Amino acid sequence: MTLQIGPHSVQPPVVLAPMAGITNAPFRTLCREFSGGKGLFVSEMITTRALVERDAKTMRLIHFDGTEKPRSIQLYGVDPVTVGKAVRMIVDEDLADHIDLNFGCPVPKVTRKGGGSALPYKRNLLRSILREAVGNAGSLPVTMKMRKGIDDEHITFLDAGRIAVEEGVTAIALHGRTAAQHYGGTADWEAIARLKEAVPEIPVLGNGDIWSADDAVRMMRETGCDGVVVGRGCLGRPWLFGDLVAAFEDGGDATYAQPSLREVARVMLRHAQLLGEWLENEERGVIDFRKHVAWYTKGFSIGSEARKKLAIASSLDELGALLSELDLDQPWPAGADGPRGRTSGRNKVVLPDGWLDDPYDCAVVGADAELDTSGG
Repeated sequence: MTLQIGPHSVQPPVVLAPMAGITNAPFRTLCREFSGGKGLFVSEMITTRALVERDAKTMRLIHFDGTEKPRSIQLYGVDPVTVGKAVRMIVDEDLADHIDLNFGCPVPKVTRKGGGSALPYKRNLLRSILREAVGNAGSLPVTMKMRKGIDDEHITFLDAGRIAVEEGVTAIALHGRTAAQHYGGTADWEAIARLKEAVPEIPVLGNGDIWSADDAVRMMRETGCDGVVVGRGCLGRPWLFGDLVAAFEDGGDATYAQPSLREVARVMLRHAQLLGEWLENEERGVIDFRKHVAWYTKGFSIGSEARKKLAIASSLDELGALLSELDLDQPWPAGADGPRGRTSGRNKVVLPDGWLDDPYDCAVVGADAELDTSGG
């Protein structure tokens, strides 16, 4: 089963979702290793303003390992002109092979500027951004990721899907939640099926509540979507991509990873090491890794004091020593599967003043509407 993104064949049809502060080069490396290099692995969010201004952090984030093919960048922007400049820069300087546009982020710092999941409500602004991106992309495929809408009263995904097709977008990923839901409740897979019916011309990818390889297979079967985008389900479980390859290639005969704590500890140390090498500072790498500790150790029998110590380790030696003190022979626990990461429920979406007054207004919100930093 193959997903076609422009000239790129993605087999199996599995994509790592861009996640701020998570899907940097080290994490993508781990996921690719477990998948045998199969699938598509997207960078964390890159803001177009920061890219055009060559912000130092942003230039680090867009660095790809020589083995990453295709190189996939997700861009965030609210100003069509700036988005166009960023895409042209990527093309002219050969920075990536695929560009994804973020219209799905629900966090307040993004939506209050009219970006992320707030933006598709402004149909003409969305069209202008897509037109600038596709028009400047040359031969690079441009895709987009979005949510159902702002809230249940302001659903936008079907209109946005038709606009995307008309403007030459190559594929669309839909997270089956509104911005108001954030990451709470249950993803609406029926919306993914409706989008697939509405835009049969291009691939539609489903996102939301894929916690296992079986969930991915079931989503494709139930919705008719062309591929899946996996986000929170792989937090602390980069080997999920190996499971996904097995599920799509071996079908009912697939064997899934159930690592012992000893095996998980090895992955944890490698992840922290890769972060240190990428940041060119071991201590910074281990500190950055701290946020992953709870995800990796979920479900295992580890005392609260040991968990606290793991979450404040500052060197690879310290992290390794603390891990060695655990009962590493523990098998994979049943409680380690299922939802992980953020699970916040409904929230009021922070929007610019008057944002909902006119869905066809094309104005960008203020001179500072573009964020000036990338990632988390």
